[in-house]
Amino acid sequence: MRTRIQNGKEQIFCEWRHRWVRLTPEEWVRQQLLHRMVEIGYPASLIAVETAITIGEAKKRCDAVVYNRFMAPIMLIECKAETVPLTQKTLDQALTYNRRLNVPYLVLHNGPQTIFVTIEPNGTNTISQRLPRYADLLRRE
Repeated sequence: MRTRIQNGKEQIFCEWRHRWVRLTPEEWVRQQLLHRMVEIGYPASLIAVETAITIGEAKKRCDAVVYNRFMAPIMLIECKAETVPLTQKTLDQALTYNRRLNVPYLVLHNGPQTIFVTIEPNGTNTISQRLPRYADLLRRE
């Protein structure tokens, strides 16, 4: 990952947005996670960062969304800074975004902790501490 100082502010180059962005603690966590996902087989071209969605009249942004090869969203990613614990509030935020996207998988990540949620067809949630490989996600489709 490339970083630089521009006008006294630290920046990181976001490969997905093809531009330099401010290096905040949350951005650092997001970039670390996305690069790790690519290393374990997630296609970089099927990951979108800062995906805009509308919920009611509110405009929101998902930290990242992973798509299948048909460009249908399959995973929503919500990142927090390392100092921000992953709580029910974090899950509720992701679930609110998911009302719009309707994906079967959610990832909550703050650096030290990852929570992977599978939303089962019957409406229950299965929670794991492990991020699966991309190929494993596609087996459910």
